[in-house]
Amino acid sequence: MQRILTATLVLSLGVSQAQKVDTIVIGVAVAQTSNTALLGQEQVIGARFAEKYLNARGGINGTPFKLVFQDTGGDEAGAINAFQNLITKDRVLGIVGPTLSQQAFASDPIADRAKVPVLGPSNTAKGIPQIGDFIARVSAPVAVVAPNAVKQALKLDSKIKSVAVLYAQNDAFSTSETGTFQETAKAQGLNVATVQKFQTTDTDFTTQVTAVLNAGVQLVIISGLAADGGNLVKQLRQLGYKGLIIGGNGLNTSNMFPVCQQLCDGVIIAQAYSPGQASAANQVFVKDYTAQYKKAPPQFAAQAYAGVQVMVEALRAIDRKKKLNTWELPALRVELNKQILLGKYNTPLGPISFDKDGEVNQKEFYVAQIKMKDAKTGSFVYLK
Repeated sequence: MQRILTATLVLSLGVSQAQKVDTIVIGVAVAQTSNTALLGQEQVIGARFAEKYLNARGGINGTPFKLVFQDTGGDEAGAINAFQNLITKDRVLGIVGPTLSQQAFASDPIADRAKVPVLGPSNTAKGIPQIGDFIARVSAPVAVVAPNAVKQALKLDSKIKSVAVLYAQNDAFSTSETGTFQETAKAQGLNVATVQKFQTTDTDFTTQVTAVLNAGVQLVIISGLAADGGNLVKQLRQLGYKGLIIGGNGLNTSNMFPVCQQLCDGVIIAQAYSPGQASAANQVFVKDYTAQYKKAPPQFAAQAYAGVQVMVEALRAIDRKKKLNTWELPALRVELNKQILLGKYNTPLGPISFDKDGEVNQKEFYVAQIKMKDAKTGSFVYLK
């Protein structure tokens, strides 16, 4: 039985023995299990919404595409296995994923060697697009997004002088992100009083919290995932920390709310997406998404949607020049990679494009603060 795990969206073709395309399949492999599932669940929703919405508007120039879901898990081995199966067994045209940068560093080289284009929906660590010519991402790099949260914290409390930094040392993204946070804090004249490490699988953070309290800091910055990050926030508050808390991109999900509950209140998180982004594409997305799911779309859903959208629009452009069912699979993979990098896309993230390395060009970024209504429900309130 295939596993159904991390954030890897995949484009696949149903190909007959004569190499003719009979169906266009977009496979989705996102984290539906493990501690990464708190992020992957939102990506599943975003991908499903893209399937419904884009097919209702013509699919690939009149031909519908289909999503097939597969789980890659929360580790490198799961992502590698998923990529290999998608490329060789499912004969995919392109891959969107995986959820974690840690997984991308392990699985993306496999796709690159096979000349299968990859779009990372949430891989923000330094060096992702440089993995290979067939690797790109719709998720803005942490070095661009994360500093905004520190600057916003200083607006909220100008008396901040010292900071404690905590990060998951077994996660490539968190390790990359904490470097950016520490550099930003120092550039803003703050003293990094203590740096504490933990594992994404940890549940007891007494040692780290004690170090933070002993350091007497006014700001805490956490780089981890939703489950461990939420528990760390909760234990900081339970043990008496009163200052501001910044959460990294791994905490950027309402699925963290059940973990730290009302103690999530006040956490500051930089965002690469806002439901308030003024483009027509986003406002239609927000209206329809909210009508279906009864809540505003979160960043991970919007980025997964954008990943599918970019693949679909690139395929539309190719199909207009030469019908997809006339291509052989290896050549179409190469052409898709070229078209992705050439295109300009009006997505819920705003207008995006890609540089020659596959890095996303995105102009608008945001900072939000969590406001809890009760122990279970809350929202991201966007700050100015």
